Amino acid sequence: MLYQMYQLQDDMIAPFRRLADHARFMWPEGLPGSDILNNGTRPWDAMLHVFSRWRITHSNPGFNIASVPVGNRQVPVTEETTLDLPFGRLLHFAKDIDTPQPKVLVVAPLSGHFATLLRGTVEVLLRDHDVYITDWANARDVPLEAGRFGVEEYVDYLIRFLEEIGPGGNVLAVCQPCVQALIAVAVMSEDNNPATPRTMTLMAGPIDVRESPTAVNDLANEKPMSWFENNVIGTVPARHRGRGREVYPGFVQLIAFMSMNGARHRDQYRKLYRLLAAGDVEAARRITEFYDEYLAVLDLPGEFYLETIDRVFQKAELAKGEFTYHGKPVDPGAIRHTALLTVEGGRDDICALGQTAAAHDLCNSLRPHLKRHHLQANVGHYGVFNGRKWEREIYPVVRNLILSME
Repeated sequence: MLYQMYQLQDDMIAPFRRLADHARFMWPEGLPGSDILNNGTRPWDAMLHVFSRWRITHSNPGFNIASVPVGNRQVPVTEETTLDLPFGRLLHFAKDIDTPQPKVLVVAPLSGHFATLLRGTVEVLLRDHDVYITDWANARDVPLEAGRFGVEEYVDYLIRFLEEIGPGGNVLAVCQPCVQALIAVAVMSEDNNPATPRTMTLMAGPIDVRESPTAVNDLANEKPMSWFENNVIGTVPARHRGRGREVYPGFVQLIAFMSMNGARHRDQYRKLYRLLAAGDVEAARRITEFYDEYLAVLDLPGEFYLETIDRVFQKAELAKGEFTYHGKPVDPGAIRHTALLTVEGGRDDICALGQTAAAHDLCNSLRPHLKRHHLQANVGHYGVFNGRKWEREIYPVVRNLILSME
């Protein structure tokens, strides 16, 4: 009943949001369609604006990257679907340039938000690389006939995507899928797959959650699996294409994330109100754009979520050398030619120091010159892959690794 209760509540509130949105354009002093009102009506408009925008959506916001700087000119970017599978597509950001650039697959987390959360990561990479990304589907829109999608199926998709990209590619995984990316490269290396990537960058991922456990790790371990099965897994309502599918709802994950930093989010919405009331539309827009993205959620397949809790966070199977892929043991020691870079943030409260660097011990066949670790001081989890520190200090390390293996 979890999903049904959420849907009922959302249906009940939706008319009031629409009413608030319409009421904003009824002030006689205001300009229709404009956020710039006179001082008498701005506070009311600001209040209605904030209320109408406080909503969870389930639609992919889109990357909307029109162009990027390449060399000394702006180059148009076109999104192309290279491979379309039930639980996700391989999205390519095509550029019309003469000189080939290194191919990079960005592995986006399947953790309640769309891959567009990595827009900033992609924009920076596009300057020097031919970029692809895993664009995961909202599980509530995937029909039951498509079957299951667990941790091993995720690895299947990564291998299939890398094969589609072809030989000479590179992989960059962000957060949660660092585990699956490492497994995929290990499997491909052992099979001598010609599409095995040249480099593997793992950014703030839970390779070994036993290192410096965070609140996220504690939450995953303080309850038995039966608790997760009974309390956070919902069934998709009949109105959606994935009707009857068991999912970990994106709104549950969003609430969990926001509760970790509740005071910060409340302050941001107070700030949004004050900016709108003062008529500072441009500053307010930066906040609304962030929350339009942050409040757009997708549902995870139930089996993927439960297997992640069980195999990654509770049992740490990969770190212990106990992970099996379709019944066969996974050996990261099989990786001999793929250069490894791990990146961690000094203030990361989701994936703490040491959890990603643990990959170096697992990849014990790599020669020292093929291993690098970068610790970025004074950044939290999000700052590892987005923002100024990512662009100015972390990205050059990633770029140099890829360039060194060309």
